[in-house]
Amino acid sequence: MTATDPRPAVDPLDLDLGLGSGGASPHLAASGGPRLVEVAVDAPGAGARRYTYAVPDRLADLEAGEAVLVEFGKRQALGIVLGPAPAVPGIVAKPIADRVRADGPLLPPLGLRLAESIASTYLVPPATVIRAMLPPGILERLELVAERRPDLADSTPPLDAVDRALLAELADGPRAVRDLSAPEGRTGLVRRLRALAASGAIDLDWTLLAATGGPRYERWVLPTAAGLAAAGALRDGRRPAGRPLGPRQVAVLEELAAADAATPGIDPGVGSAPPAPTGLPATILTGRHGTSAVAGLVRRELAEVDIRERPRRPLAGRAVGRRGGRPLSAALTDAQQAAVDAIETALAERDPTPLLIDGVTGGGKTAVYGEAIAASLRAGRPALILVPEIALAMPLVDRLRADLDARVALVHSAVGAGERTDEWRRIRAGEIDIVVGTRLAVLAPLADVGLIVVDEEHEATYKSDRTPRIQARDVAIELARLAGAAIVLGSATPAVETVGRARAGTYRRIALPDRPTGEPPLIEVVDLRAELAAGNRGLLSAALAGALADLDPAGGDRAILVINRRGTASVVICRDCGHVQACPECERPLVYHAAGGSLRCHHCGTAVPMASRCPACASPRIRYLGGGTERVEREVRERFPGLRVGRLDRDVVERKGAAERVIDAFTDGRLDVLVGTSLVTKGLDIPEVTLVGVVSADVALNLPDERAAERTFQLLAQAVGRAGRGDRPGRAIIQSYQPDHPAIQAVLVADPATFYDAELEVRQRFGSPPFGRLVKLTIGLPDAGAAEHEASAMAERLRVRATERGGRVAVIGPAPAFIRRRAGRWRWNVVLRGAAPADLLDGGVDPPWSIDVDPESLL
Repeated sequence: MTATDPRPAVDPLDLDLGLGSGGASPHLAASGGPRLVEVAVDAPGAGARRYTYAVPDRLADLEAGEAVLVEFGKRQALGIVLGPAPAVPGIVAKPIADRVRADGPLLPPLGLRLAESIASTYLVPPATVIRAMLPPGILERLELVAERRPDLADSTPPLDAVDRALLAELADGPRAVRDLSAPEGRTGLVRRLRALAASGAIDLDWTLLAATGGPRYERWVLPTAAGLAAAGALRDGRRPAGRPLGPRQVAVLEELAAADAATPGIDPGVGSAPPAPTGLPATILTGRHGTSAVAGLVRRELAEVDIRERPRRPLAGRAVGRRGGRPLSAALTDAQQAAVDAIETALAERDPTPLLIDGVTGGGKTAVYGEAIAASLRAGRPALILVPEIALAMPLVDRLRADLDARVALVHSAVGAGERTDEWRRIRAGEIDIVVGTRLAVLAPLADVGLIVVDEEHEATYKSDRTPRIQARDVAIELARLAGAAIVLGSATPAVETVGRARAGTYRRIALPDRPTGEPPLIEVVDLRAELAAGNRGLLSAALAGALADLDPAGGDRAILVINRRGTASVVICRDCGHVQACPECERPLVYHAAGGSLRCHHCGTAVPMASRCPACASPRIRYLGGGTERVEREVRERFPGLRVGRLDRDVVERKGAAERVIDAFTDGRLDVLVGTSLVTKGLDIPEVTLVGVVSADVALNLPDERAAERTFQLLAQAVGRAGRGDRPGRAIIQSYQPDHPAIQAVLVADPATFYDAELEVRQRFGSPPFGRLVKLTIGLPDAGAAEHEASAMAERLRVRATERGGRVAVIGPAPAFIRRRAGRWRWNVVLRGAAPADLLDGGVDPPWSIDVDPESLL
């Protein structure tokens, strides 16, 4: 769409700096016309459309991926150039107002193509996708920046006092225009700056200044030639020239000389110039010897100060893992070698057909990943590794770093803003060999990628719950297609749709049927109905309690306990009137967390203090029912005081570095029992784990969702697979009120094929993935009646449209969402089912509707 009459936008600067339509020059009417480009406009009202703008002659070198300033309605807005655009007969496109300096294109061509694919697949504006692919805050501060030219020309016209004052303000470096003195007002300031720019005195550029996570700088102290000579004299027992040095100055000089001596020399065949002095951070030296000692050496020109960027590295302080993908003396099994061969063939042929690697838990997928990554790096192409959870990123990174001498970047939401920005810059600059991260990492600015691995591809956490609501596994498959990369989907319990596509031949499949080390654990299912009848009202059955009592920590035994629910009590109820304390925003039961002494909503995050009396009847007889990870942790500590117990759940992961500390402690043997949610059921390959207990297999089994049984099967199979990976035999105990459920029985008898057969039959009957696609539309309004009315109207409009287009899409609903009220809004869903249901929406929906293409859940 050409930008001839766009809807109004908000100027991101909220400043009128007199740019107007910036560059509306006569060249627009020149023979052949100007070069046209498509621009994703990042402004309210832009919607999902691409806008066509003309490139002025002065911006002839403009590249795809660069940020630009464009006229959008009556204001100016930020945009990102997507690529060339075709001319539209009879319409003259507006010119781009100016280039925005951002150290080159924000995204490489591969990233731009991926952004456009995501935008069209998930029906979101391309600018929204690009914003998600950039570090947080990088588009938040668009400033007009003035910079004095170092080679100020002698031919510069005479300057008056105001101009000289402006140049003096710029003497120390670039400054944002809004920060400069304006004795003549803002308009007068801009006029003077433009005159100075025209005369060659300054450069005036629009620049993106990251609101957070900008480069960090620090002072370094380096020895001068005179300083090195003085250090040499001191080392030889001679007195340096000049007045004597103090003891602290001598110590600083000796440290600087030692650091310089440690600098590797240069090969004479390469060059004869000596290496530059390395130096040391000023903070280290001043902390040891005082500021005056360093300042004295600088004044005597024995040392000098240099300002350097201090890169932030999430892995900088972490040692390389001690254990790789397999023991050093172990060879790949035949099945592992077959998988590696298939991946290497795909690498050589640039074949993006997904390769599913499944089989038993502990089948050696990580060793296959390591060999495949090495093959990709030998081919000169980086690798991208996706993991479903933040807590799983570091164990995988440790094992990869133990096997491979490669530059690794870590990308996930728990990485600090500054670290994430620096990692993004390193990836964009091509300084990284392997990118490891959660679903965010699939949006990393890779210029090329040779291998993509999606570990535990079945996990629901690969689906984003905020716009753009991408499914990272599917985006990774699209990225592989665009880049000509090999892609591996790894899981011992693949998603039902993935199995269906493999059976249909859309994906290739290689099984790892046996464990290279260890044996599958002995599995036992405990009927909690019988436990309750016997008077056991605790969370641990007699069998599980006995197994914990028999644990031998001194011999190295460790245990994992799983309950996929956080907190201490899942329901807080009054024993007199039956009132259940619920979230005031969502109307869902609040969960009691003993750790913080509060009641929390696990849907919207609302937290309220504990009530000593019932809010409804004022009775003090309040009872806490059910349980979660906190209660299991407390019960194990109380019953088995000799065991060292740790916990890993979402509450722990939210604290930066806490997940790594817990996992490291459990891996190193400083914890005997690890209690957690589904986080502890995947990615942990610890040979010393001999016992796994699933405290409750029923948590999500009966949810009204077609994936409920699948999720339970995957959780149980992954959990029991943590046991028995070493020399000691493993044991797994599953507690359930429904021990005969097919999902539980499939794990007990190790018969996943029968379970997948039944699930695929149901999916085919209803046209669900992989036999069709789904789109979920959700509306949330403060008024319950208005929400229901609008949902009914939308469903009716879509049914009429579907009938007019041949009825190939089924419109289901409207129906209230499983959580009917969240954050003060009443929510209704409309579901579309068919081969291409998104086509029925003609590009998307308008607020207050939200759209979820390929939803993970219909609740």
